[in-house]
Amino acid sequence: MSYSPRLQKKYREEVVPKLMEEFKYKSLMEVPRIAKVCLNQGLGDVTQDKKIVDDALEEMSIIAGQKAVPTKAKKSVSNFKLREGMTIGSRVTLRKIRMYEFLDRFITVSLPRVRDFRGISDKSFDGRGNYNMGITEHVIFPELNMDKINKIKGMDVTFVTTAKTDAEAYALLKYLGLPFKNKNN
Repeated sequence: MSYSPRLQKKYREEVVPKLMEEFKYKSLMEVPRIAKVCLNQGLGDVTQDKKIVDDALEEMSIIAGQKAVPTKAKKSVSNFKLREGMTIGSRVTLRKIRMYEFLDRFITVSLPRVRDFRGISDKSFDGRGNYNMGITEHVIFPELNMDKINKIKGMDVTFVTTAKTDAEAYALLKYLGLPFKNKNN
């Protein structure tokens, strides 16, 4: 028997039937699913301190459970003291089991730790069924040791789905458990 994450089982057993009924899909292959989750962190103070890059890569790897990759500058910008090829951030792309594990931890543990949390915005869809959100403090992830963090940084989380429309993607993410704000607010 192979291991299957809790959220993946929930998707198969609960979410797929709800989506099939709501959007009247004829085939299981039409039902939208999450293809990948991308985490991205830009580092503004890189030109002053190279240690920030190493710390960011290590923290991102701990959060994702997968090795982070540095992002490089494509152009030189003299006003920012930036040269082409310099490391300016870190990113991770999660798929399959690691994606579902991260998503489960993100929904159940990390998001409730956000200060004054009232739900995530439903206005961040891109028109093609993908959802983007920003996190202002990366310390909401319990995997990080608070004593080793030098600077609190933000990060972006992108949910890439196979949905054709934003309504389908919204329903998918809502049924998976993402806490969207109430439409009345």
